[in-house]
Amino acid sequence: MESRLNHSDNGSTRALLVVFQVGVALVFGLLAASFWSFQIGQHSRFSDMAERNHQRTLSLRAPRGVVFDRDGRVLVENRYSLNISLVLDQISDLEQSLELLGSVTGTDVDTLRGMIADNRDAPIYRPVVVIRDASLAQVAAVSARALELTGVVVEQIPTRHYPSETVASHLFGYVGEVTDVQLRSARDRRIKPGVVVGQSGVEQEYNLLLMGEDGTRRVAVNSIGREMETLDEVSPDEGLQLQLTIDIDLQRAAENAFALEGFTGAAVALDPQSGEVLALASLPAYNPNDFALGIDSDTWSKLNGDTLKPLQNRALQGRYSPGSTFKLVMAAAALEEGFVTEDFEVKCRGGGTFYGRFFRCHTPHGTVAMDEALEKSCNTYFYTLGGMIDVDIINRWATLLGLGELSGIDLPHEVQGIVPSRVWKRERMGEPWYPGETISVSIGQGAVSVTPISLAVMMSAVANGGMRIVPHLLKATRTDGEWITAGSPKPTSVGLKPETVETINRGLWMAVNRQGTGGRGRLSQWDVIGKTGTAQVISLEGRESAKGTGEDFRDHGWFVFAAPRENPKIAGVVFAEHSEHGYLAAPIAKHIMETFFAKQEGLSLPMLPVSPPPVLSAVVTGG
Repeated sequence: MESRLNHSDNGSTRALLVVFQVGVALVFGLLAASFWSFQIGQHSRFSDMAERNHQRTLSLRAPRGVVFDRDGRVLVENRYSLNISLVLDQISDLEQSLELLGSVTGTDVDTLRGMIADNRDAPIYRPVVVIRDASLAQVAAVSARALELTGVVVEQIPTRHYPSETVASHLFGYVGEVTDVQLRSARDRRIKPGVVVGQSGVEQEYNLLLMGEDGTRRVAVNSIGREMETLDEVSPDEGLQLQLTIDIDLQRAAENAFALEGFTGAAVALDPQSGEVLALASLPAYNPNDFALGIDSDTWSKLNGDTLKPLQNRALQGRYSPGSTFKLVMAAAALEEGFVTEDFEVKCRGGGTFYGRFFRCHTPHGTVAMDEALEKSCNTYFYTLGGMIDVDIINRWATLLGLGELSGIDLPHEVQGIVPSRVWKRERMGEPWYPGETISVSIGQGAVSVTPISLAVMMSAVANGGMRIVPHLLKATRTDGEWITAGSPKPTSVGLKPETVETINRGLWMAVNRQGTGGRGRLSQWDVIGKTGTAQVISLEGRESAKGTGEDFRDHGWFVFAAPRENPKIAGVVFAEHSEHGYLAAPIAKHIMETFFAKQEGLSLPMLPVSPPPVLSAVVTGG
């Protein structure tokens, strides 16, 4: 029995030894795996950590490309600003550092905390900007307390600068730090967290050209993270320089004329042969310099809360009834489709009855032919054409001339206008088109709405003999000191017969140079052709019911123009918001044209009068 007990004890001991051996083997196996993971599997990670203990790689932001106008004048450039930043992994007591930094720079500590909170997801070794565009006094104060402000660095960065401030702000656009949405859709390696990119206008459209290539600076740091020396440096490469088709003198002329007349609105001036944009204004404007270093919340709230919507580019994004400017489309459709000839006459007694309803004209015009109807903006004449022509035919000719479609301009966020058709109404409202609706469309009211840029395209096509141009802004890019001309989009033929062009342009010449509604756009030395339009904002019945709301329901005014009549060199549109009558938009166009031709002849630029000209009491107000 004793031998059996001894045998049992020996078996237990052997089992314990086996368990112990297996346990030891497992422990050593785990240790070996851990050593492999630390020394081989995570070698790069720990090597980088060790490297950062005595080296730092700092990004050197590349300046964006400078932008010039067609005459080589600087439109957008860069200036250098100083940012005060914190490197969080070098700071042991963040709250103490913030208190001291706020004290020496005169900055509210809560503001500094907010900047840190806004960047809480950023890597702790990346500098976080807490004071943008710091003053020299603030930088000097930080330098004087450098030993106490461990982890506080001063960075010099290129910052976008717009010398003309609000002039052409919607055209240039503005820059800002890349958003999460932009990062997710980015296809360029240069677009990464923290970089500055274009957010609107030319800055956005040509962002990849304007962006440069950031450089790097590798520095040695001591045990507390302070820079000791620069180990190597790769200089940043500036973005490409751009030359635009814009003439800054014409741009200023347009905006100054709006200010003189006291209107908001939009103006577009084009070369009707090539499609080059000579001026593109939208008012009210904003100052893109406010965005260059990150816009503050108060300024952003004011811009967004302003009822005049200064951030909206009215030239591309505003949709309005074209009023009597749409009569050019009606004339082209009627003549080209053979519904009438140029000598077709209508007797205007102050309106006419169509489909059982009386449609009013602004005054009796007597018997008028096509050119006189354009000159006097006779609604009755075009009501009559509207009773003849199907809405789908009107839609086709309006589309050919550029209305109801995107112009193709090289700017972002363009809005498409509306020219109704039978299909459009059924898809939108589930109803058939009624012939009576065409009567309203025939004078540019009802469902039709257009953008100023599309009306400028239409006017260019009528003026140049029937070629629809594509508006564009980029003229050339500069690479290695050499300007390379950008390609221009090719115009397309609308298919207007020469006699159609001649009839319409004769009527438009009469509208400006005889007894028509566009007399305020007349030039003494140049044959101007043009057409006014008044766009109803709200019906008279609606206006009565909306009284007391504080909204401005005065009609809008249009003036489309081109000069000279033969071989035109400039064409465009002025949209004067709530000006009540189209003829009040004409003086703005006149000043743009005067400036243009003064430059063509090498003359000094015309000066605007000190005060607005008197309103003429005997002006016909139908167009």
